[in-house]
Amino acid sequence: MSSNPRNLSSHLSPAADHGDASAGYPARIIREQNEEAERAQRERIEQSSELNSPAMRIRAWERLHRLTLPRGPAHAVLDVVAKATRLTLEQVREEQQRRSESARSP
Repeated sequence: MSSNPRNLSSHLSPAADHGDASAGYPARIIREQNEEAERAQRERIEQSSELNSPAMRIRAWERLHRLTLPRGPAHAVLDVVAKATRLTLEQVREEQQRRSESARSP
């Protein structure tokens, strides 16, 4: 089978056939990467903003890293969370305790 450009062009979308750089898969990937970078930047701001409560800051950290706050009060990640959120270790542990109590109550 020969490689004929005319045969290949029939498999391309009309936008790709016309050289429209704003359409198609590569453009969508770039747009999604840009949106993800913007979302991550907003989450970094939210996680350390003194205007937000400790609970809000920790939720922003969780969204940014796609993790949940560990339940163990001696977990090594708590120090990382505290630094990233500009909270004290005690404030992070208080949020752990609050969540634990909320989960127990009906």
